[in-house]
Amino acid sequence: MNRTGTGKYEALLERCRAFEPIPTAVAHPCDESALSAPLQAAAKGLIKPILVGPKAKIAEVATRAGIDLGATEIVDVPHSHAAATQAVTLVREGRAELLMKGSLHSDELLAALVARDGGLRTARRISHVFLMDVPAYHKVLLITDAAINIAPSLEDKADICRNAIDLAVGMGVERPKIAILAAVETVSSKMPATIDAACLCKMAERGQITGALLDGPLAFDNAISKEAAKIKGIESQVTGDPDILLAPDLEAGNILAKQLSFLGGADSAGLVLGARVPVILTSRADSVRSRIASCAVAMLAAHARRRSG
Repeated sequence: MNRTGTGKYEALLERCRAFEPIPTAVAHPCDESALSAPLQAAAKGLIKPILVGPKAKIAEVATRAGIDLGATEIVDVPHSHAAATQAVTLVREGRAELLMKGSLHSDELLAALVARDGGLRTARRISHVFLMDVPAYHKVLLITDAAINIAPSLEDKADICRNAIDLAVGMGVERPKIAILAAVETVSSKMPATIDAACLCKMAERGQITGALLDGPLAFDNAISKEAAKIKGIESQVTGDPDILLAPDLEAGNILAKQLSFLGGADSAGLVLGARVPVILTSRADSVRSRIASCAVAMLAAHARRRSG
């Protein structure tokens, strides 16, 4: 996943070799990056793309970019809004097990995803996860939620936790460690994020959140550095080794993820979780490498869903 070559990207792809490609509805792949990414992911055995969009425009992009569409299935619809709706329909009909965003706006795809009639809602709150390959950190780091839930409630954060746990387990992490972030490591009524962190830990203790080890509130330095935590007198199995960082709100999560990318040399992959299928939700500025990494993680999540379901 990382530009500087930490080996985590290659390890991710290697893990995927044991599984068959997943049928994936790609909504409106109408620019070069959005079209080439699913086809390259298909060439690596990750997904089996079904391209949903204006057929003539997709063919034009392919010709201009020198992309060979081969026998790739194309579902012809007139515009991006119809592409989002039809891609969701393919999932509802069982023809696809993943959704992938093409060159349309995220809001268009998410609106079709959560539509009360014809969408893919579950009892869970949907949430976004960034998977970060940070050169200075010893494993892939999940950061959530940095893209969907602006000011999540305690109940929202519980679902955000559950979604991230399911993804981490699907990636092969036996018992993910979650650091619940705040500005300080002490609980204070003046800082609601610290109270939410304490409540989430108690929910995990009482079995309301399962499958992971939670600790918080933790400031970022205490979460990432065992030495920093010791200086503060914090004894925890999570500090220095979290798999998941749970941000207090969207702004904090978004700033953290982008800071790691642009100052920390990290690269990222992105998924939306909590719907009936994982959604590969990448930025139009993402590299093909990042998009392929997102496909690989989504593929593992889809296979985990098959096993559990």
